[in-house]
Amino acid sequence: MMNLKGNPELSPKNLMRPLKNYGIACMSMGFLVEETAPVVWRGLMVMSAIEKLLRQVDWGQLDYLVIDMPPGTGDVQLSVSQNIPVTGAVIVSTPQDIALLDARKGAEMFRKVHVPVLGLVQNMSVFQCPKCKHETHIFGADGVRDLAKTLGLDVLGDIPLHVNIRETCDAGQPIVISQPQSDTAKAYLRIATEIVRRLPTPPA
Repeated sequence: MMNLKGNPELSPKNLMRPLKNYGIACMSMGFLVEETAPVVWRGLMVMSAIEKLLRQVDWGQLDYLVIDMPPGTGDVQLSVSQNIPVTGAVIVSTPQDIALLDARKGAEMFRKVHVPVLGLVQNMSVFQCPKCKHETHIFGADGVRDLAKTLGLDVLGDIPLHVNIRETCDAGQPIVISQPQSDTAKAYLRIATEIVRRLPTPPA
């Protein structure tokens, strides 16, 4: 998605240097294993990998550190929330019932470990036919909104199901970079603004 490949270089302090593009420093297990190799890890192996990505990377001065985690409430989520100070969590889900089950469990888990949930994002919220402009709610219309009400949380925004998102991600040119004036890019930027607005002001 970020058009990044290769192995991280090491700093003089033997820390991995993150790969960078579009002004964003990125680290991923995908940079450390063969491209086609599966990462089948559980328990202590997961915690060790997370520790490596967090503590053995020369992050430098960051505005924000964003950690993209898989759905659910497994080893990754617990390890991150218990081992580093997390300022807030954002739950991303499609509106369909089966996805909302995981979303609710995720929100409840973060609350249990005292991580503030900043809000929910409704992904793939609507599909607009490129020819006739008819809108179809393929995964349902308001599932995330209903869940947000149940949990007493805000909806931070909606991301549509749009072919341009897939094409620009596959090309390694995020839509906020390649098509910044598009409605889809503006949807991402509105969500980012809402997230930052809910974060505590960093110390001067």
